[in-house]
Amino acid sequence: MKIFTDRKKGPLNKITDVEGIRVGHSTINDGKIKTGVTCIMPHGGDIFKEKLIGASYIINGYGKSLGLIQLDELGTLESPIFMTNTMSIGEVLNSSMKWMIDKYKDVGNKSGAPNIIVTECNDGVINDMRGLHVKEKNVLEAIENISEDFEEGSVGAGTGMISFNLKSGIGSSSRIIEIKGKNYTLGSLVLSNFGKIKDLKIGNREIGCQMYLKSKEKKEGKDKGSIIIIIATDIPLSARQLKRVAKRSAIGLGNVGSFLGHGSGDIAIAFSTANKIKDNTFEDIRILREDLLDEVFKACAESVEESIINSLIYSKSEISKDGKRIFSLEDNLKNLGIDF
Repeated sequence: MKIFTDRKKGPLNKITDVEGIRVGHSTINDGKIKTGVTCIMPHGGDIFKEKLIGASYIINGYGKSLGLIQLDELGTLESPIFMTNTMSIGEVLNSSMKWMIDKYKDVGNKSGAPNIIVTECNDGVINDMRGLHVKEKNVLEAIENISEDFEEGSVGAGTGMISFNLKSGIGSSSRIIEIKGKNYTLGSLVLSNFGKIKDLKIGNREIGCQMYLKSKEKKEGKDKGSIIIIIATDIPLSARQLKRVAKRSAIGLGNVGSFLGHGSGDIAIAFSTANKIKDNTFEDIRILREDLLDEVFKACAESVEESIINSLIYSKSEISKDGKRIFSLEDNLKNLGIDF
């Protein structure tokens, strides 16, 4: 099962193909408790003292993510990016703030408070979200587990997620972009939790409609989920350019069948590792010429599309807190006798 493209992918086909980025998970899977934390570390240095240029784009604002206001106002990313379930964002913020306080002795004093990015999707169908089971130890575990190669599917923040009425979670991919004879990398990572099964498309094939028509159960409900999209690149881009790139993630969403439903919080965050912003009076940064962005836009749309599909491919069937089986894409295709 592939997203067909003539564009070269990175060696891992993950967001970590962008040098310096690492991803870690903390997974909680115990009975009706199926949730967790995912941490994206934006570069291998000191993210608070060597900030990156970043931006966000709100495709549909039915979401409760933290830290996006300052990200867009200043155009700088100064913390890891965390993912969790909707009702645990407070705990993740508090725990990550404690981690920052321990790491930086002048935080909250000489250097002010850090702007920590915490994103969320609602995993309440599978997970006992009201139990507030994510704790400080899970945030610290996600940070400690960061690595270049990481699991996709039902892990970390993706443990309890559902997309297109199928089990989903974390998905990632990357693309190599040649600009003026030099190769650059763009990668994406998604926390996928949206969509209705009959709308799912893979490689322009309306596979979701086939599954829907063959299924005995035709009740779908509304599109109440969300998706968090993280886009990273080593191409030198300004905050304004990164927002333009983030907007193109909506193309990837549309290609898999999303119509950006009323109840779906669709949020994209983009950053570049090319320029590090330090405590200087003037910053000496490079940015790509504007008319060369088309290939970046296309790579973003392709990568996000594949990341969403990968969130389905790598997930396993799961039991909801009410005892209902949520099938993986693979199991659902087998059960319905559909060859893909």
